[in-house]
Amino acid sequence: MFRQFLVGTAASACNITIHALVMVTLLQIARRSGSIAASRPSLRLIAVMIATVSILMASHASEVIVWSLVYAVTEAAPPATDLTYFSFVTYTTLGGDVVLLEHWRFLAPLTAMNGVLLFGWSTAVIFEVMRREMHRDF
Repeated sequence: MFRQFLVGTAASACNITIHALVMVTLLQIARRSGSIAASRPSLRLIAVMIATVSILMASHASEVIVWSLVYAVTEAAPPATDLTYFSFVTYTTLGGDVVLLEHWRFLAPLTAMNGVLLFGWSTAVIFEVMRREMHRDF
């Protein structure tokens, strides 16, 4: 179980790093958008929010890929398992029809915990970007 915890912690730390880098970049971009004069603040709000959510979705997709690589390297899933699918349904806490091999099962709840925390973080950033944009123009 200790090995599973170490592997899961390393994957989570990698994903937290990815997420932190994306968050810093998003907030810097949102801050800079304030210096751009907009004759239509509603259109700027729409553009900023579309960009923010799209970038966050790409971030989450890359984090799912990190988990699928972990599952591949550790050979944690039964042969012929679609690891990206398994990673997506576990990361999003949807759950699925695949069960990891017994000596790696602890990775699945670690994946779900990582996803829940990073989705919460993303939600907070989405609201902060929206709050800043709306405060600026409305």
